[in-house]
Formats: sequence, structure tokens, C-alpha cells
Amino acid sequence: MKKLIKYIDKPLLIVTVILFIAGLIMVFSASNVTAYMSYAASPYNYFIKQGLVLLGGLVAFLVIINFSTKSYEFFSWILLIVFTSSLVILLIYGTAKNRSISWFDFGFFSLQPSEFIKVITIVFLACYYDKNKNKLTDWGKSLFPIATCIGIAALIFIQPDLGTAIIYGFIVLIIFLSVPIKGEIKYKTLFAGIGVIAVAVIVMFGAGRGILLERQMERFDFKKPCDKILSNGSQVCNCYIAINNGGLTGVGLGNSTQKYLYLPEAYTDFIFAIIVEELGVMAGVLLILSYIFVMFRILLIGRKCPNNRGAVICYGVAFYIFLHVAVNLLGIMGLMPMTGVPLPFMSYGGSFTLCLIVALSLVQRVSIENGLMEEN
Repeated sequence: MKKLIKYIDKPLLIVTVILFIAGLIMVFSASNVTAYMSYAASPYNYFIKQGLVLLGGLVAFLVIINFSTKSYEFFSWILLIVFTSSLVILLIYGTAKNRSISWFDFGFFSLQPSEFIKVITIVFLACYYDKNKNKLTDWGKSLFPIATCIGIAALIFIQPDLGTAIIYGFIVLIIFLSVPIKGEIKYKTLFAGIGVIAVAVIVMFGAGRGILLERQMERFDFKKPCDKILSNGSQVCNCYIAINNGGLTGVGLGNSTQKYLYLPEAYTDFIFAIIVEELGVMAGVLLILSYIFVMFRILLIGRKCPNNRGAVICYGVAFYIFLHVAVNLLGIMGLMPMTGVPLPFMSYGGSFTLCLIVALSLVQRVSIENGLMEEN
């Protein structure tokens, strides 16, 4: 265990622990009003649930760092099959929650398979392309996992969960571009994919509501949200109000006014607006800088990795975090449609928080293996 601790990336560990603790505090601050006023529950309800998830994540971290990444191949195949099957089961037997069939509701907790499958896919692709690194001039070997992932993305899309499907697709794309596949295969596939997407977009807008649901089409009307505050612009406009209220230094922890049901579920997708309102723009900038630092450390670990498996895990996790941050913040700023994507470390959510901890644990395991290889 001493060797494991020795080679853990300490700066990354310290910053991520601080971010998770800060996120837990902000979940309590942003959720206590909703818990009491909307659900007649204890103000500590979401705080306690998120705390329990973090404790579960700590257990997962201690387990994951003890297993070599070589053993991940077997588990990734099994988990990919299990969670892909769960997506199919959801579509057949699931019930809608927030107008999307994305969760298994077990009463005391809900599980979102599409969140877990992001991290599982990163590991699956990393192990597959490392194992087949000498066969990546073959079209079938190179594109088999990509075809599998396209099928998974389609299952997520028809839940419908457009935001998760987009993030999943981009994670697969960045990994596909980063692995040493023969250039001809890579670029012909990329151009073919762009062509298919272009045709799909033309058909989508030509068919109107034929492919996307009406509420999904409405999200593309995201400019000037405050002109539509009584309809589909209310969420983003209230984010603007929260950020404006916060100013440079904020109104004080716990003193947000927008969490009084102006922002729906302010402790999830819109928590950045509450952070800025209560702690100020300076806190928002510090949070963004923290994200940059976390991604930099992960990429640094990946760059030092002597094998494709560890490198792809790191690059995939860094991009996974980047996409969540970018999509969430751009949506809040009104620079792209809101897609219901949680903010890493800050947003309430058991499935996403646990997946994020697992992803960071995988990176730490790669860091440990880098250190052990250098030692030998």
C-alpha cells in the first residue's frame, strides 16, 4: 500500500478532494430550500445523500487503485454488455422521469446506466486498442468497437437524452482520433461520419419534429433567453440574474435568492449560477482554473504512460471532464442549448459523482503504474 500511495499523483488527489468537499457544501447550500419547500424533506436530505455517494466513491477508489489496468479488459467487456443491456431494458420497461427514460428507480436510490457507460467505454476502448495495437491496419479490427459505440449512442439518444448522447459520441470520437489506427482508415471513416451527420441534420430540420422531440427542438432557440423568460428562456435568464446578483465577491454562502425555486433543481445542472451568486465571479473563475489544473495533471499522467492503454484512459477521462464542464457552462451562459449535463465535482447526482470518482481512480492507477515502471 505504501508503494501505491508513493506513486499517486498528489497534486491531482489534493485538488480533487478539495473540489468534492466544496461541491458537497454547495449541494447543501443550493438544495436545502428545494428539499424543504418542494418535497417536505429535511434540508440536509441531498447533502446526506451526496455525502454517502462520496463515501461509496472512496471505497471504489481504494479498490480500483489496487488492480492493474491489465485486468480491466475482462471487466470492461462484461460491464459494457451489462450496461448496454440495461439501456435496452430501460427502453422496454422503464418509466419516464423528467420526460426521459434514463434511470432505474430503486426507491432509496436511482441509477443512470448512460453515465456509467461513458467511463466503461473509455476503459473498453483503451484496452481493446492496446491489445490490438499491431492489427490496426485492418478495417474490421479498427472499426468494430466504434460500430459498437454508435449502437450505444443510438440507445442513449432515443431515451431521449440528447446531451448524454452528444458527450458520449465526442468521447468515442476523441479516443478514435488519438489511437494509432492506420491514417487511411481513420480519415476516411471521419469524413464518412461527417457526411452522415450532415445528411442527418438536413433531414432533421427538413422533417421538423420528425426526429427530435418538440422540447428538444425548442432548446435550439437559446438566444436572448430573457426575451422568453415566461417560456423556454426562464432557466438561463434566471442564471443571468443569479450571476449578476453575485457580482465580484457574492452575496454570501447560503444567501442565494435564485435557489428559492426560481431555478429548478438548482443543486444539479444550474449549480454554477448559485456558486457565483453566493461566492462571486472570483469563485467561479477559481473553479474554472481548478478544472484546467485537473485536466492538465491527467494529461500529464497520460503523456508519461509507456502504453496505449493507460494513455487512452487518461486522455478519455480528461476529455470526459472537459465536455461536462464546457457543455454545462456554455449552456448556463446561453452560448449553446441547455442539455441537462451536470457540472463535475459540484452538481448533485449519485450516478455521475460515482462515475467521476471511478474515472479519477483509473487515472491514479495509471499514475501508480507509471511510477512502478520507472522504479523497475
